[in-house]
Amino acid sequence: MENLKDKVAVVFAASGEIAGAVARSFAKHGAKVYVTARNLDVVKALAQEIKASGGRAEAAKVDALNETEIDGFLKNVISDNGKLDVVFNGIAVDYSEMGGRPSTAVATLEQFMAPMKKICGSQFLTSRVAAKYMMETRSEGTVLLLTAALSRSKLANLAGITAASAAVEGMTRVMAAEWGGDGIKVICICPGAIMETRRISSWIDATAKQYGIPLEQLITQYKAFDILKTSPTLKQVGETAAFLASETGVVFNSHIVDVDCGKLNIL
Repeated sequence: MENLKDKVAVVFAASGEIAGAVARSFAKHGAKVYVTARNLDVVKALAQEIKASGGRAEAAKVDALNETEIDGFLKNVISDNGKLDVVFNGIAVDYSEMGGRPSTAVATLEQFMAPMKKICGSQFLTSRVAAKYMMETRSEGTVLLLTAALSRSKLANLAGITAASAAVEGMTRVMAAEWGGDGIKVICICPGAIMETRRISSWIDATAKQYGIPLEQLITQYKAFDILKTSPTLKQVGETAAFLASETGVVFNSHIVDVDCGKLNIL
């Protein structure tokens, strides 16, 4: 089913695994997809993959933290298509950008604010610029943001990224309230830990080494909270995003949508 037939979609930070999965699903459901990232080679390869599968895609180099680049790129998308239907930002932060996982008592202000600036700051920029063009063209589109379940978790040594995740969720609700009058829906996707991704694999490895816990034991402890004893996949996250961006997805406007198969430790 082509839920997004003839829609124009832009995916920022598409070099990431989640954003790549979302771009593939958008294209699968009929959208013309623009995939962007700072690493042009990676998004070019993604665009080629999508086109090889029968989809429509174009790649471009855009820094999702540079408002001038974001604005210029979206202006070109509008010029070429006359509208903008869907925007998704899959930006993430590495532990190295936070100085590792220092405790709150020893973390510097810069380390604490790093996730806020990159994650929340980028979502703010791409969302507001996209909304501006959606309003100008009366596109009545969908702005999809990305957060993490850390916003409702209690994990030590992750104050900065936890605060940033919660901030993105709060911003989602405010944007939905502000832009709803122009027919723009704003939704935030909150995937659980996707075990097949490099990010989660590296996190598990690093945590196991830091605390001297056997890798298998750590995985077992994490999966003990799975209600269905299963975990979400990248494909499922992508398909959820495509559904939310469709006309049917309007029922989730302003919501934080968990994509985790149910977790006992997440409210």
